Amino acid sequence: QVQLVESGGGLVQAGDSLRLSCAASGRTFSRYRMAWFRQAPGKEREFVGGIGLSGGSTYYDDSVKGRFTISRDNAKNTAYLQMNSLKPEDTAVYYCAGRLSFIDARLVSRPANYDYWGQGTQVTVSS
Repeated sequence: QVQLVESGGGLVQAGDSLRLSCAASGRTFSRYRMAWFRQAPGKEREFVGGIGLSGGSTYYDDSVKGRFTISRDNAKNTAYLQMNSLKPEDTAVYYCAGRLSFIDARLVSRPANYDYWGQGTQVTVSS
């Protein structure tokens, strides 16, 4: 089992950058497929991006492709979400999620396919 804790959120202006971190407990972080989701008020939780075990495979929603980058440092038990060129529509609570078992790339965007979740960190982008 793994526990996830996000950090790095805040209030920024449009065009700014933020880097979110997702720190995992335990020694088996390298065995977890990781993903980032976000949820704006009144909206469903939506997929931002995902990353494979070694970081060699990454997946992004079209809305963030080219602006956001997911990475991981297995030695530090941490996943990251680098967010550049932020827009007001990126405002949401951002969650990291983990899954131990294999998942087909076509299914990485579904929240129900992840077993472990952090508490979330608020990102607010002002115009």
